[in-house]
Amino acid sequence: MRETILEILSGVRSDVDFENNTKLIDDGILESLDIVAIVGELNDEFDVEISVEDLLPENFNSVDAMVELITRAQG
Repeated sequence: MRETILEILSGVRSDVDFENNTKLIDDGILESLDIVAIVGELNDEFDVEISVEDLLPENFNSVDAMVELITRAQG
C-alpha cells in the first residue's frame, strides 16, 4: 500500500520528496488542489471513500499518515 501511495503522490507532485517529508501540509508543501487530486486517486485506487471529516492536515502530513487513513477507511 505504501508504494502505491508514493506512486500516486509522485504523480500529483513529482517535485516533492514524499519519503522524507512528515509535514507536507504544515510546511505548505501540499496545497488544497493537491489534496483534492490525491483524495480522488486514493479513493479510486483503494476503493474507499475518504469523507470530508477526514480532510484534516494530520491525515495528509506524511505517507504514513495516509496509509493509516486508508487502513481506517477500508475497515
